[in-house]
Amino acid sequence: MFIDYAKIYLKSGKGGDGHISFRRELYVANGGPNGGDGGRGGDVILRVDNSINTLFSFKNKFKYIAENGENGNKNKCHGRNGKDLIIDVPNGTIVRDTNTNKIIVDMTGNNKIFTILKGGKGGIGNMHFATSRMQAPRYAKPGGSSEEIFVTLELKVLADVSLVGFPNVGKSSFISKVSNARPEIANYPFTTLNPHLGVVKYLNTEFTIADIPGIIEGAAEGVGLGIQFLKHIERSKVLLHIIDVSEYSARNPINDLDIILNEIKKYNKELLNKKQIVILNKIDTITDDRLKKIIDEISKKHLNLNIIPISILKNININLVLNSIVNALKEIKDTNFIFEPEIYLNLKKDVENVEFVITNNTYEITGEKIKKVLGYTNLDTEKGILFLHNFLQKEGIINKLKQKGLTDGSIIKIYGYEFEYRD
Repeated sequence: MFIDYAKIYLKSGKGGDGHISFRRELYVANGGPNGGDGGRGGDVILRVDNSINTLFSFKNKFKYIAENGENGNKNKCHGRNGKDLIIDVPNGTIVRDTNTNKIIVDMTGNNKIFTILKGGKGGIGNMHFATSRMQAPRYAKPGGSSEEIFVTLELKVLADVSLVGFPNVGKSSFISKVSNARPEIANYPFTTLNPHLGVVKYLNTEFTIADIPGIIEGAAEGVGLGIQFLKHIERSKVLLHIIDVSEYSARNPINDLDIILNEIKKYNKELLNKKQIVILNKIDTITDDRLKKIIDEISKKHLNLNIIPISILKNININLVLNSIVNALKEIKDTNFIFEPEIYLNLKKDVENVEFVITNNTYEITGEKIKKVLGYTNLDTEKGILFLHNFLQKEGIINKLKQKGLTDGSIIKIYGYEFEYRD
C-alpha cells in the first residue's frame, strides 16, 4: 500500500542520574565519594533508506521513543548510554513540526541522516563534587531531560519526469513501455491509485519517470484525490502531459490540457515554469486533418509547449518523445529541489523562562531550570549555598530581582527554601 502522509510522536531518551555513594570497605575509614555518572539518553535519528518508497511502516505505529540512559552506580560505575533510535524514511520525505506546519528537514540530497532530537546528558555523580573543604558531598546532578515533538511526514516522489494527465489516457501504458515499471493497466478510470516510479535507459542516459495518478478538474481544491497527486510533481524537472485524442473518446483534448494546466497553476503556479512536453496519444485512431487541427489549436493557446503526436499501441514516435526528454534534461541545470528548513529545533525544557512572584518584600522564584538546579544542590552546606548564589548571579536573576526592587534584607523564596538577601 502506498502511504505518503503520516503523523508521529518522537521522544528522545532522558539522561541517567548521577549517583550518591561513598566507599565502604573493611579497614578503610571515612571512604570518599564514589558515585558514578549517569549515561546519556538516546537520540532520535532520521535516516534515508532508498529501498523503501512509501510511509506504510508508519501506518500502525505512532510513538517512537529512544532509550533512557542508565543511572550511575557506586564504585564510580558509569551508567550505560541509552541506544539511539534510528527511523528509516523514504528518500524525498519532508518532516514538519505538526504544531506550526513548518519544515524541519527535507530528507533529500545530502540530507541522508538527521538527528532530530538529542538525548539528555548524563548526570554527574557525587565523586566530582569532592574538595578539600567538602570531602563528603551528598548531592549529585540529575540527568538531562528528554525532548519530544509531534511531526508530520510527507513524501514527495523523486523523479526527473512526471507523467501528468486525466485518468485512462495512456500514462500507465507509456511508463510500462519505456521503463522497468509495471503498473496495472485497464480500461476504467483511476486504474492507477498510487504513483509508480520507473527507470528509463536511453541513448546512454538514465532518468527516472513517475506515473502520477489521474488529475481531474478541481484537484487543487481537493476534488477526488486532489493534492495527494499534485504534490508529487513538485520535484520533477520535466512535466510530460499525455492527452487522449482518440475519436472514440468522449474527451475534448483541448479542454483537457487547459484543465490540467489550470489545476497545476492553482496548486503552485511556479510549477508551470518547468520544462513541459505535450503528448497527443492514440493518433492511430484519427485522421491527419483532425490531428493537425488539434495541434494548431494547442499551439495558438500555448506558444512554448513542445507537442508530439504518438501512438503507444502502435509504437509511433516513442523514441521522439524520449529524445525530447533527454534533450530537455540536458538543458536543465542541476536544480536543487530540496525544501529549505523553516524552523530550527531548540526543545530543551530546562531553558524555560524564570518567573517571579513578588509580595511585599518577599521575592519568590520559580522555573524549570531553577528546580533542576535545586535537585543537585545540597543547601544544608556552605558550598551548596555559595553554588546557588553564583548560579543566580550568572543567570542574571539577581539583577532582574534588583530591577524589581530587591534590596538588602529582602527575602528570596525558592521552592520551599527561604533566604535573606545580603548585598
